[in-house]
Amino acid sequence: MKSKLDARAYIAFVCVCIFWGTTYLGIRMGLESFPPAVLVAARFTISGGLLVAVELLRGRKLPAWGELWRTALFGFMILGLGSGSLAWAELTVPSGLASLFITISPFWLVGVEALLPGGDKLHAPTILGMIVGFLGVAMLVTPDFHSPAGGLSLLAGFAVTQIGVASWCTGSVLQKRHATKASPFLSLGIQQLSAGLAFIPAALILPHDAIHWSVRGVGAVLYLVVFGSWIGYTAYIYGLAKFPIAAFSVYPYINCVVAVGLGWLVYREPFGWKESFAMLVIFAGVAIVKWQTSQPKATPVRKPLESVRR
Repeated sequence: MKSKLDARAYIAFVCVCIFWGTTYLGIRMGLESFPPAVLVAARFTISGGLLVAVELLRGRKLPAWGELWRTALFGFMILGLGSGSLAWAELTVPSGLASLFITISPFWLVGVEALLPGGDKLHAPTILGMIVGFLGVAMLVTPDFHSPAGGLSLLAGFAVTQIGVASWCTGSVLQKRHATKASPFLSLGIQQLSAGLAFIPAALILPHDAIHWSVRGVGAVLYLVVFGSWIGYTAYIYGLAKFPIAAFSVYPYINCVVAVGLGWLVYREPFGWKESFAMLVIFAGVAIVKWQTSQPKATPVRKPLESVRR
């Protein structure tokens, strides 16, 4: 049961809604100076390394080897591939649209859960919600097929974001099934550090344009470290512990609205009536899925698994 809400819980919720919504713009600004692999490696190596260092100085102990490598693997899946794919997608897709593509993550969550042993199986209302959501996505990626380059770039950007979303959701489900004994912030630091270190080889090996050092680019990386990785995730951990899951889980949709607004304000990213209607259709599909998965289940004879949250 969640503890009684106080002002700090609401502040944490607002921080998650606003700061995580601004990270889409921060990534696009960072890409002006750094290739995607370099951006991801720099962001998470700095944020994760400092978090681990602070927790160790506070006397926290690293988890046992088996738990350590699992935490690192989940960090690579959730943060590394999740954020890395988003960074690559934003090379061709406006940041606002990229944030909208991310909102269909509940479809992946219920799909992964259904495929794993002991998971909740898909039911007709859930499948209906997924179909509705994907119809909304189709509205976004098909209108520009009269301009092949535009249509293909949107499709490619959507595909790349879904690779990251699938990895994020799979890692989240598996992490939920393997509880850690380490402190939340040490675990978060390990996850971020592993994600950053895993992208260093890619940053060194993959061909990319030269790095263009600028105050704006460096400032974007530091913003992602401080407000995206530190303050955002700290607020997320605190808010999730205080809020009911159903209430707290609306943050991705507010993130999307913030990202779309900032993308239009700073870069004049196109977002008209057609995109707005598609967004409402996607949100309707997600709402159906969330409503169905939140329905109380009949208690089975065997011991039930915990419900999964992102």
